[in-house]
Amino acid sequence: MGAALALAARGRGRTAPNPNVGCMLVNGSRVVGRGWTQPGGRPHAEAMALAEAGAAARGAIAYVTLEPCAHVSPRGPACASSLIDAGIARAVIAITDPDRRTNGKGIEALQAAGIDVTTGVGEADARRTIAGFLRRQAWGRPQVTLKLATSLDGCIALASGESRWITGPEARAHAHLERARHEAILVGRGTLEADSPRLDVRLPGLEDRAPRRILLSTRAAEDWTTIAAPEDIATLDGVDHLLVEGGAQTAAAFLRADLVDRLLLYRAPVLLGGKPGLADLGLTSLDAAHGRWRLLDTRMLGSDRLEVYERART
Repeated sequence: MGAALALAARGRGRTAPNPNVGCMLVNGSRVVGRGWTQPGGRPHAEAMALAEAGAAARGAIAYVTLEPCAHVSPRGPACASSLIDAGIARAVIAITDPDRRTNGKGIEALQAAGIDVTTGVGEADARRTIAGFLRRQAWGRPQVTLKLATSLDGCIALASGESRWITGPEARAHAHLERARHEAILVGRGTLEADSPRLDVRLPGLEDRAPRRILLSTRAAEDWTTIAAPEDIATLDGVDHLLVEGGAQTAAAFLRADLVDRLLLYRAPVLLGGKPGLADLGLTSLDAAHGRWRLLDTRMLGSDRLEVYERART
């Protein structure tokens, strides 16, 4: 399942409105098929893995990060039916598909065909891997990641406004990889006017994965999709993963609206005494600030430290 989840991560940011799914087919001691959802949502991961496996899929175990779809689409057959027709012996599934067209029906079809089904394997990791799809299904909006690159004292620029570069090349490369994993990236009017950001992906081999550019503003800008308020992210078609990059007012606006699900905090070992990374969050007490964030990961990127947090929600 870990390998299937790694495959699923390859499609993140390119498959909306379909989920980014991974599939491994194992027959005996051999991996006979690998697949992940392709750009635009088709082929599905199972179809790709079955095509690679061919006849070797018969009697195999299918490890799938999301319940195989049970509905026929004009773009392709139901994956549950394809797995049945291929003759797999067992399916190991991380999570049930919340899409009402499937939602348990794929599992029921597999079991009715005599296929042994195990669910819940790697569930927590699978939910994080397809968080954008799940957020859209349950909340009607994209999964929002807020990126902050700050000094040790929480600044994003000198008092003069100079901000290039606070973090080093390793941290900036990681940030570009994050861009490649999102369908859209958002900044505020102040960042647009001060920096004229390109917001592209400058990593070899991933240049074509630049996300769609979104501007938070009441005034439109050429070549940008403009929304007037953080809540308007629900209207962004084809966007399941949104990366918010700045500036301080925009970051605070999303935090005040409680729309940030994931936080990337890059901290450089410098002190600036300059412009803070966040504006007023509207907190009325320290108690209101506690218990909201859960640390998921921390690592060194060159001389900079990355901390990844997720919003603690019920």
